[in-house]
Amino acid sequence: MSSMQLSPSISSSSSAIFGQKSFNSRTFRDSIPLKRSSVCKCVATPEQTVYTTKVARNGNLAKLQAGYLFPEIARRRGAHLLKYPDAQVISLGIGDTTEPIPDVITSAMAERARALSTLEGYSGYGAEQGENKLRAAIASTFYKGLGIEETDVFVSDGAKCDITRLQILFGSNVTMAVQDPSYPAYVDSSVIMGQTGQFQKDVEKFGNIEYMRCSPENSFFPDLSTTTKTDIIFFCSPNNPTGATATREQLTQLVQFAKRNGSIIVYDSAYAMYISDDSPRSIFEIPGAKEVAIETSSFSKYAGFTGVRLGWTAVPKELLFSDGFPVAKDFNRIFCTCFNGASNICQAGGLACLSPEGLSAMQDVIGFYKENTQIIVDTFNSLGFKVYGGKNAPYVWVHFPGQSSWDVFAEILEKTHVVTTPGSGFGPGGEGFIRVSAFGHRENVLEACRRFKQLYK
Repeated sequence: MSSMQLSPSISSSSSAIFGQKSFNSRTFRDSIPLKRSSVCKCVATPEQTVYTTKVARNGNLAKLQAGYLFPEIARRRGAHLLKYPDAQVISLGIGDTTEPIPDVITSAMAERARALSTLEGYSGYGAEQGENKLRAAIASTFYKGLGIEETDVFVSDGAKCDITRLQILFGSNVTMAVQDPSYPAYVDSSVIMGQTGQFQKDVEKFGNIEYMRCSPENSFFPDLSTTTKTDIIFFCSPNNPTGATATREQLTQLVQFAKRNGSIIVYDSAYAMYISDDSPRSIFEIPGAKEVAIETSSFSKYAGFTGVRLGWTAVPKELLFSDGFPVAKDFNRIFCTCFNGASNICQAGGLACLSPEGLSAMQDVIGFYKENTQIIVDTFNSLGFKVYGGKNAPYVWVHFPGQSSWDVFAEILEKTHVVTTPGSGFGPGGEGFIRVSAFGHRENVLEACRRFKQLYK
């Protein structure tokens, strides 16, 4: 800003202090004796010293390049609303459910909450691993005939939280492989644990992580013949963000690969109930998987529990460390140290989810989101885009070849007021894609698709 621009504000400030027309210099002189000469002294204000402790910052956290993906998207959405306060912003970015939790589930939670007000119904701390009825129901519903027992199931406050607990279990002296692209929590938790090297800006990767490229060219399943051996393999199917689902043959290859290398697979099945074909819903459907795999899952995207928070991790007793010690025993120790158990009210809701009425209600909710998915797929197909996912997952993976994912995200937000997710936020393999979430009210999904058609017609 120039001095010419500054001067009006200075004049305005002076007038505000002294009064423009009412100022009387004679009155001023009569009331306050003036000295004929004076010296103006400029006194420098001493700098404020900020106190710091002597504790060094965790250098692993310093490796992280930016904020976690979804809070960053929320920040940009907030900035957009400041710019366009009257805009009707539609969020199809973060995978947050929008439809009400079925009454059969919330009624069970309310009943459990009311019981806590009675002597007969009150309960305090529960078992860290979860209530036996819920553990048994999870084992019989999701792992029937697969050899997973209720004692193998650890009930938690969600799969994301369990991913970090598993990282604590593995420690810093392990090597890690992830699908590329993949859910950001896998990589970020690896960085925080100290398993990785520095971020390599030229390739957009952290050192010491094996990025298993999953693209349309390899049907979103990595080429295991060129994949470096690692201790831990994170694998999600149906995949977030691509929506791709691994076939039985592909998962058999993955289990055999892990066995040959002595690796442990962390299998994220948070979207398994969206599968509508004969693809495996659990890694434990694959022979030999109980010797090399852990499975983590959640009620979040089935029952609308993103805010309620309830999930589980299955750790087979057959899974052993290199010294023969059961992995489940160490995970139990982590659980008992880091976690006091899931809310008893939430667990009552989880048990209701797995009743015949609850399962039917969850399928209705899932069906609704899958209808949204089809609307989004049809929209982008009609506009000539290459579209992936959407069949067995609530995510649509849209290709914008030759374009920056963040640029596409910004253009869509600026011109349509619709929030999506840039593919590169899930890893370098996501560059040139955006993820569109099907979690939204039907009218919002229809309106967003109308805006997409206006933008790209």
